[in-house]
Amino acid sequence: MKEEPKYKRILVKLSGEALMGEQSFGISPEVVGSIAKELAQVHALGVETAVVVGGGNIIRGVSAEEQGIDRITGDHMGMLSTIINGLALSSALENLGVHTRVLTAISMPEVAEPFIRRRAVRHLEKGRIVVFAGGTGNPFFTTDSAAALRANEINAEILLKATKVDGIYTSDPVKNPSATMLARLSYEEVIKRGLKVMDAAAISLCMDNDVPIQVFNIKKTGILREVVLGRDIGSRVGPGEDR
Repeated sequence: MKEEPKYKRILVKLSGEALMGEQSFGISPEVVGSIAKELAQVHALGVETAVVVGGGNIIRGVSAEEQGIDRITGDHMGMLSTIINGLALSSALENLGVHTRVLTAISMPEVAEPFIRRRAVRHLEKGRIVVFAGGTGNPFFTTDSAAALRANEINAEILLKATKVDGIYTSDPVKNPSATMLARLSYEEVIKRGLKVMDAAAISLCMDNDVPIQVFNIKKTGILREVVLGRDIGSRVGPGEDR
């Protein structure tokens, strides 16, 4: 008997760091292939799937500024790195026989389609995985904000944040082994406690439109499918949620 997914349309936020695996820089073909398989499993359930990918495995605007590069220039470099990652993910998905479209907030017609909301929704309705790249197209905004923005624009039922940890913790579990995981939180609690889930702008945008956020560890094989089937995995931020 085929299991029915809980959601019809989702947006997955992938960090650039998630694509580099154990490397210190760049893209790991093995990891990108593994993530593509996770997405393909969800797509096979009939779920309309969109992805926002970060660029921290190549460059971040903040780190570029620390190297003497103007912040706005650095942010534009970071946006370009998300396009590189988006193309890599799209290629890995196409190799699995999944049709994709890369839509970018920065005009680059020879490489990807420009982001147009109605076109993005149409691609989803036709069963294509849509990869959003180029951030919001503006400096000073993170790809978390881009994910919240796109999730709202396409009317995604949930924003799934794929990370390298199991959920939201009281503090960084890598630095603090005694940190505890928080399974349920309200948007207000995340902002009030300054928890490093997504930036405040992204949380506020999801809060204004009641888009829940689920945080989980993408390194666990098959976990994305389990999340989409409605399993109680990781941490969830949403309207009226509390621990």
